Amino acid sequence: MFLSREAITTPLVVCLCITSISLMQIPKLQKLLTTQQSISVETLEKDLKKESLRLNLLQNVPSFSYKNLIADWVYIDFLQFFGDDEARDRTGYRLSPEYFEVILGRDPRFLDAYLGLSVSSSLYGGMPEKSIALMDKGLKSLSPQLPKKSYYIWRYKGTDELLFLGNAQAAQTSFLKAAEWANTYTDAESKQAAFSSQKTAEFLSKNPDSKSARISTWMMVLNNKVDQKTRKRAIREIEALGGEIVTNPNGTSSIKLPEKD
Repeated sequence: MFLSREAITTPLVVCLCITSISLMQIPKLQKLLTTQQSISVETLEKDLKKESLRLNLLQNVPSFSYKNLIADWVYIDFLQFFGDDEARDRTGYRLSPEYFEVILGRDPRFLDAYLGLSVSSSLYGGMPEKSIALMDKGLKSLSPQLPKKSYYIWRYKGTDELLFLGNAQAAQTSFLKAAEWANTYTDAESKQAAFSSQKTAEFLSKNPDSKSARISTWMMVLNNKVDQKTRKRAIREIEALGGEIVTNPNGTSSIKLPEKD
């Protein structure tokens, strides 16, 4: 049985398009790796503009049945971008949401990507509005069981709304939704997530400016699979609010809340 010409050429065309677009960044990456110290801010800014153009092309190129492949590919590119601390110290994180417009536009069920979105765009990039908007859009395609443990996305959203926008009412709604979705699971991790989300929502309903709620939310950040820089930031914020990190005998960490909220 022979394949049609379209069945053969269509995947090839798609792959060639994606490869061609991605090849645009190879000289840039090689140059950054070998001469990072000597590159001027102006050159880095030009590279960011080229990267923005590449992401825009990837966002609009036909994906056919390769949506997940494109999402995975761009996520790897994002990790390279985010992990280049020296370049980020000089030019910032403003390109972060553009990566996730492609990633989550192609694969809104990519759970790990939502954490990367929150950390890079809200915590480091100072763009919580864009982060929350992308989460809102992605959540429209999700359900409590799809993807597995998708309740974490509501928790990331509530974290951004409370800590970076100061919108306690919106955060309360998000944490209640996280508790609702987490309660559809029976494992210990999900039960703990449901409990902490419910408690945070209750704190916010009684006192929108609750330090305890904000400390608990930073603890959520601390407990996520984040890098050391993010962990240190979370610990600083907890201590600034009067909380204390306590190391338990079994090696785990907990928080001692301030006596008065």
